[in-house]
Amino acid sequence: MTQSSEQRRVPERTAAQLGLNARSVAATIDLLDGGATVPFIARYRKEATNQLDEVQILAIKETYQKLLELDKRREAILKSIDEQGKLTPELRRKIEVTDSLTDLEDLYLPYKQKRKTRATIAIERGLEPLANLIFAQRETDIERLVQRYISDAVPTLADALQGARDILAERVSEDVDARQRIRNLFEREAIIRSVVKKGKDQEGVKYKDYFDFAEPLRRVPSHRLLALRRGEAEGVLSVSIGPDEDVAIERLERQFINERSASRSCKDQLALAIRDGYKRLLKPSLETEFDNRSKEKADTEAIQIFAENLRQLLLSPPLGQQRVLAIDPGYRTGCKAVCLDAQGNLLVDTVLYLFQSENQKQQAAQTVQHYVAQYKIDAIAIGNGTAGRETEAFVQSLNPGKPVFMVSEQGASVYSASEVAREEFPKHDVTVRGAVSIGRRLMDPLAELVKIDPKSIGVGQYQHDVDQSGLKTSLDTVVESCVNQVGVSLNTASAYLLRYVSGLGPQLAGNIVAYRAENGAFKSREQLKKVPRLGPKAFEQCAGFLRIEGATNPLDNSAVHPERYAVVERMAADVRSTVADLIKKPDLRKQIKLEQYVSTSVGLPTLRDILTELEKPGRDPREQLSVFEYDDRVRSVEDLHEGMVLSGVVTNITAFGAFVDIGVKQDGLVHVSQLANHYVSDPKTVVKVYQKVKVKVLEVDTARKRIALSMKI
Repeated sequence: MTQSSEQRRVPERTAAQLGLNARSVAATIDLLDGGATVPFIARYRKEATNQLDEVQILAIKETYQKLLELDKRREAILKSIDEQGKLTPELRRKIEVTDSLTDLEDLYLPYKQKRKTRATIAIERGLEPLANLIFAQRETDIERLVQRYISDAVPTLADALQGARDILAERVSEDVDARQRIRNLFEREAIIRSVVKKGKDQEGVKYKDYFDFAEPLRRVPSHRLLALRRGEAEGVLSVSIGPDEDVAIERLERQFINERSASRSCKDQLALAIRDGYKRLLKPSLETEFDNRSKEKADTEAIQIFAENLRQLLLSPPLGQQRVLAIDPGYRTGCKAVCLDAQGNLLVDTVLYLFQSENQKQQAAQTVQHYVAQYKIDAIAIGNGTAGRETEAFVQSLNPGKPVFMVSEQGASVYSASEVAREEFPKHDVTVRGAVSIGRRLMDPLAELVKIDPKSIGVGQYQHDVDQSGLKTSLDTVVESCVNQVGVSLNTASAYLLRYVSGLGPQLAGNIVAYRAENGAFKSREQLKKVPRLGPKAFEQCAGFLRIEGATNPLDNSAVHPERYAVVERMAADVRSTVADLIKKPDLRKQIKLEQYVSTSVGLPTLRDILTELEKPGRDPREQLSVFEYDDRVRSVEDLHEGMVLSGVVTNITAFGAFVDIGVKQDGLVHVSQLANHYVSDPKTVVKVYQKVKVKVLEVDTARKRIALSMKI
C-alpha cells in the first residue's frame, strides 16, 4: 500500500475511528476542506452530512487533522528506515497498517538516529556478537567465550560482559512486544506517587494532602492530577508513575529468558541486562509516556469542563435592549455609575459616595433618582464585588421602581484595561469602562463577554496548568458556536463580536463596521456583498447568522439563509400570500406540505428548519432573565453559621463540585458528594452556570474564607 493511497483513505479511517457513516464523514471533510465552518455545516448542510451536529462535526475535524499528521509522520519514518537500507516488506506492512502514533514510534525506535549511548559504544567496540551469543542462551562456558572479545578498548572480562549487557538492555527496551507488555501493565497497574521534597513542608503546605500520596493512575481524577503536577512544577513535590518493579521485570524475563536452556551463565547475564534495561531505559520512557498521556487526559477533561461552563455563561439570559443604570461599587474611591441607552452607548458617568458621610450619601440618592427619571432607566445593574451587597441595599432603599440585578464582575477589570476598551472609550478611564461593561453584561452577556479572554472570566479549573494551545482552540470554538447559535445584529454588533461570526474574522469584521460607519445601517443582507474583501464564500458562510431588524425582506431578520429565500417565496406564492404574511399567520403555514419543496439540494431537514424559523423569526434561543435576590441576613462570611439555608447562584463547575455565590463576596463549594441525595459522578448533570439554587451551610472557615455548602436540603 502506498502512502498516497493511505491518504486517500483518511475519510474512511476517520469514520471508522468515530463510528460514523463513511459517506457523511467524507462529505463533511469535503465541506471543511472547502472552507466551510463547523456552525455553517451543522446549520445549513444537513442533507450532505445526514444531520451531524456540531459536536460530531468538530470531532471529525479534529480526528481528520490527527490522521493527516499521523500520515506525515508515517511517511517520514518510512523514508528514514528506507534510507538506512533496513526497510523490509514485513516492516513496511506493519508501519502502513497502524493508525496509532504510539505503535508507529515503537516500530521506528530501533532505527531512530540516536546520540551515542552505552549500547552504541559497545557495538563500536565489537561486542554485538557477544551480546547475540548471550541472547541465544546456548553457550555454557561464558568466561571462555568472553576471552575472544578482550582488547585495548575492552581490557577486562567484566568490561566485555558489561558492554554486552548494555547492548541487550537497549534491545529489550526497544522490542515492540516488550514495550507493549509493559505498557499494558502500566495501563492496568501503574501507581502515581508523590512525596514532599526535603525542606518544602512549610512552603508547600497547600499541597499537604500530597506529601505522602499514592493512587492507581487509571483512577486519579483530573483535578487531583493537575494539582500534583502543579505541586511538582512549583518544586514542592516529587512525582513518579510506575507499576510494581518486580512484576514488570518478571514479565520481561518470561518473554526473553528460555527456561529450558542449560546455559545458566547466559541466563544470568540476560537477567541482569533485562533488569537494567527496564530500570534505566524502558521504565523512564514509559513513565514519560504515561505522564504525558495522563496529563493530556486531565487537560482534556479540564478543558471540557471550562468549555461547557463558558458555553453556559455566554448563553446566560440577557436583559435585552433596555436602558440601564450600571454601578461598579467601591468603598474608598466611591461607586462609579453610568447610564447606557438601549444600544449600550454611554450617556453619562459620575461617582457616587455612599460610605464617606451622610451628606454625600444623600447626594448619591438624589443622583440615582434623577438619572432613573431623566434617562428613563429600565433596569439597574450592580457589580457583585467589593461593596456590592451594601450598594444593592442602598439602591433598593430608594424604591427605584426598576428591577435591580447583581452582575458578575469577573474579568471586568481585564476588559477595562484592554485595547478593545481603549478603542471604545478613548476619553474615559478604566473605572468608567468597568461600569459600562457591567451594564452591558446585563443587557447581553454574550456580546460583552466575547471581548474578554475566557481565562479571565473565572469559570475554569486549573486553566493555567492545562495545554494553553488546546485551551484557546477549545474556548474559541465555544465562543464561535455560541455567537452563531444566537445570531448577531448586523447594525449594532461590535467588530469584536462580528469576528466570531461564521466566515468573517477580524479583518472582515472591521471592514463591516467601517462600511456601516461610512454608509449607514445595512438595509439588506445583499448589501454585505459591497463590503470590501467580503467575497461570495464569506457571504455564504456568514449571511445566515447575521440579522437586520426592520429589513425590507423579513427573512433578513431570520436564520433562513439567503440561498433558500426562493424556496420560502414559492411557499408564500403557493398559499397566495406574501412572505411577511406567511410569517405572521400560523394558518397559512399549516397549509404548507414540505414534501412538495424537496429537491436535489434541499431536503426535509432544511425545510423543517425553515418552517420552524418562520414561526419565530430571529428568536433568541437564550432563556428569559429573572431577578434574583440574596438573603438580607448575610453580607459577609462572618454573618454565616452552620445550618443556614440560603439562595445562591452557581458561578463555576469543576470535576469535584460547584461553586455558589450566596452574596458574601466569597463563593462557597458544594462538593460533588453534596450535590444531590443520589450518587453524582459528573456535577454538570445536576447543575449549570448561573443556575439559581438553595443551599445549606455545612461549615465556615472564617480564617481561610472557605465555605462548605450542601444542596441536600
